[in-house]
Amino acid sequence: MKFKAQILDELAVKRAMTRISFEVVERVNLNNAVLVGIKTRGVFLAQTIRENIMASSGINLPFCELDITHFRDDVRSEVKVNTEKLSEPVEGKDVILVDDVLFTGRTTRAAIEAVMASGRANSVRLAVLVDRGHRELPIRADFVGKNVPTSTREEIVVHLSALDGETSVSIYEKVL
Repeated sequence: MKFKAQILDELAVKRAMTRISFEVVERVNLNNAVLVGIKTRGVFLAQTIRENIMASSGINLPFCELDITHFRDDVRSEVKVNTEKLSEPVEGKDVILVDDVLFTGRTTRAAIEAVMASGRANSVRLAVLVDRGHRELPIRADFVGKNVPTSTREEIVVHLSALDGETSVSIYEKVL
């Protein structure tokens, strides 16, 4: 992949996550909500939202990690079926799924299926740091840090300091 541009630096990512957090506070009943971070980067972004909400409202939202491997439609190899439920109950809750990039919608579809396998949520909303378009499924994010129109030859790469030693969002062009 060939580097094209940095879209968000560390400060811009922090601002976007703060904005998403305030939108969640404004539009979600926090007393009935649970944050669900989609592994891997969505987990760290969900923790950031949780910390921001705790700092601004004093509410410590329940939080859990979600591995969607078993629910993906593009993995054909034998995957061990995960029969474990989420670590937080979702029955009757307002679930906020958190992921780094929304592209085709397939990861979100798999995550919704995984949540529903754990219980019947009252609602499921989606928070993403970057929405890059090109949906294959009728899915949209409720909370978006930044919309970045891309071509299908481009890729969005999110780096988070907890995993990568730096925080940024960049765009790369796939080399054919």
